[in-house]
Amino acid sequence: MKKTAAWFITAFLLAGLGIFQYMQQGAAAATGLASPSGFKPKAGYESAAISLPGMDDAIHTIGGGAGEKLLFVNFWASWCGPCVMEAPDLQKLHEQYGDVMEMYGVNSTNYDKERSAREFVEEFGLTFPMLMDREGTITKLYKVNNFPTSFLIDGNGVIRERINGVVTYAEWERLILKWSKPNAA
Repeated sequence: MKKTAAWFITAFLLAGLGIFQYMQQGAAAATGLASPSGFKPKAGYESAAISLPGMDDAIHTIGGGAGEKLLFVNFWASWCGPCVMEAPDLQKLHEQYGDVMEMYGVNSTNYDKERSAREFVEEFGLTFPMLMDREGTITKLYKVNNFPTSFLIDGNGVIRERINGVVTYAEWERLILKWSKPNAA
């Protein structure tokens, strides 16, 4: 009787482990990318690649490794009051610092309406690429729980700043200049 119970418990645990591994692989497949083991979306850790369609439906893949420029990634939603506040500053930063950084917006479309997102971009005249996270996989991977949330990723693919909420234009300038310098680690 004890052998049967032990065998049943072992089989149950192995089945549970198999289901867990299958679900993990399914989550990675849903993003179109392998989810990096131990990925932590915070300063000092390597960024995970982001591969999403833009508003033009072209697929953009950014982050996850070395690039030539600082990478600025901003997660937002059209209904977000602080996102409305910062939109003009982000456009100005894009225009002023485009030579030292690449800027991308990630609309968390699973929490938004695509039409509203497009109207937001048009209203504020945003000219940097906007990626559409329709399923929320990248928003979840980067553990974005509030909007706006921004990441500065250096040329080596390392997250240097995670900013939750709005900061001043002067603070953005300071951070961009700090992390866009060669070997700014």
